[in-house]
Amino acid sequence: MSVYCMPKEGFTTITVPEELVKRISHFVEGSKGMYHSIPQVLLESWGSFELRNLPIQSSKNVKIGNKVIGHDQPPYIIAEVGINHNGDMEVVKKMIDIAVEKGCDAVKFQKRTIEAVYTPEEMEKPREVPAEIIRPAVERGAFNEEDTRRIREELEKVITRTYPVMVKTGDQKRMLEFGDKGYQEIKEYCSERGIDWFASPWDLESVDFLEKYDPVCYKVASASMTDKKLLEKIRATGKPIILSTGMSELKQVVKAVDTLGGTDNLVLLQCTSTYPSRDEELNLHSISTLRKYFNCPVGYSGHEPGIWPSIVAAAQGAAVIERHITLGRSMYGSDQSASLEPRPLGDMTRAIKRVPTMLGSYEVKVVDSEKPIAEKLRKVDNL
Repeated sequence: MSVYCMPKEGFTTITVPEELVKRISHFVEGSKGMYHSIPQVLLESWGSFELRNLPIQSSKNVKIGNKVIGHDQPPYIIAEVGINHNGDMEVVKKMIDIAVEKGCDAVKFQKRTIEAVYTPEEMEKPREVPAEIIRPAVERGAFNEEDTRRIREELEKVITRTYPVMVKTGDQKRMLEFGDKGYQEIKEYCSERGIDWFASPWDLESVDFLEKYDPVCYKVASASMTDKKLLEKIRATGKPIILSTGMSELKQVVKAVDTLGGTDNLVLLQCTSTYPSRDEELNLHSISTLRKYFNCPVGYSGHEPGIWPSIVAAAQGAAVIERHITLGRSMYGSDQSASLEPRPLGDMTRAIKRVPTMLGSYEVKVVDSEKPIAEKLRKVDNL
């Protein structure tokens, strides 16, 4: 045996096999600077062991709108409209209709104050946009007088409705945003169709804007998870919060949860921020990891092109499933290819709603419907 001493304050002396000390030392030397000491390796190894062996917590439920979110409840399915509407309210309403018809519980939007989110340099960059996409934004007054005149001049050069128009990136971003009239219409239409709605604010001003329309909760996008001021602003509304964890390690999630005031009224979503996501990037086992560490409902926000990972996530215990939706994956927009069209959306929601029934209980038992079959088929029972 070999004794490895750690005399610093906060450390103690432990006894480990000499062979293990040699193996760890060899590992540290070969790690090319990733690991610097035996204590560091032992600490991280214990973290991994603990992660695998912690029991899954029986989490608190969260109420969103009239629905209770929890691991003892049917999965809450969110259809993310996002910016796939391309600034067209008629498209928004069609997407809300599809979400209702396919059995979703909520629709989600994104809200940005363009000047707060993008730099002036980014806003000035040229960008091509199909004429049929930019024209409705001009008609609804999405731009100031000077920009409207400039864009109209470009539109006059267009040969067909799908012909690209050269505009600025700032123009393209503004055309995707709805103002007061748009969000009032969204609120009223969702109420009429009987579906929850909410949004992910990307800046402080957007939180104030959305508060006027009283969404049932707020979503924190993965990109915003490390924005302390935004987290504090959203927390101050007192509404339930859904937090996506893409692009983040566990320690960052812990800090975000602490900033939000803990796990009361909180839902966490495992997420991989690639568009579309590949199978090897999804890491669905981390749904269980989040359930072990946090006393709140845990779900899944997916960007994969198909439906199977979302169904597997539900079987992993995801209390919430969020997916981008689209009227057609060939439509203009960066999120369309990672979104579900109406038919697969319906296939997914039907399958996910069956999952809790299929999982059943943890008891190994004979179900009632098996009993007559056992009498018929089991000829010998002398155990």
